[in-house]
Amino acid sequence: MSDEWKSNLPDADMQAVPGALARAARRAREIARQTGTAIVYERDGVLVKELVTDDDEAAPEGSLPSRQHLQRQ
Repeated sequence: MSDEWKSNLPDADMQAVPGALARAARRAREIARQTGTAIVYERDGVLVKELVTDDDEAAPEGSLPSRQHLQRQ
């Protein structure tokens, strides 16, 4: 886990949050890949719809080709 993902809060439970979020994100991507479902998230204030494929597992992070920017409604 990078320093960016470390919690600065003194509570021991809060120290576990970044790792839990990373595990949840990995699991969501795994389920999306298995079911052919897109995942939607916000990055830099922009909604992004991403279709996760088997090829994405081997791709370096940040180089996923099947992203689509969405308009907020």
